[in-house]
Amino acid sequence: MIKKTSATKKRIAFKYYAPTATTVCLAGDFNQWDPEVRFLKMDSKGWWKTTVTLEEATYEYRFVVDGEWHNDPRTSEECDNGLGSKNSVLCV
Repeated sequence: MIKKTSATKKRIAFKYYAPTATTVCLAGDFNQWDPEVRFLKMDSKGWWKTTVTLEEATYEYRFVVDGEWHNDPRTSEECDNGLGSKNSVLCV
């Protein structure tokens, strides 16, 4: 659930290491959990990357790697999602 704190917007970089993946997407409450909205692009070292402009708020998100949902291994902040797993949490 998005918890807005102000109208200030920031560009946030997301990245996920998956050198053998064929697709990596980003889904979260900032895009109605639709992984088709934000595909990441892979660099030459196997990092998939994208940037998103977000208002200052708290967001939940996950990566979708070749159709499987994964949390962000680069963050330790998570919350239960009510589906038997957890979501990564980002405070902007």
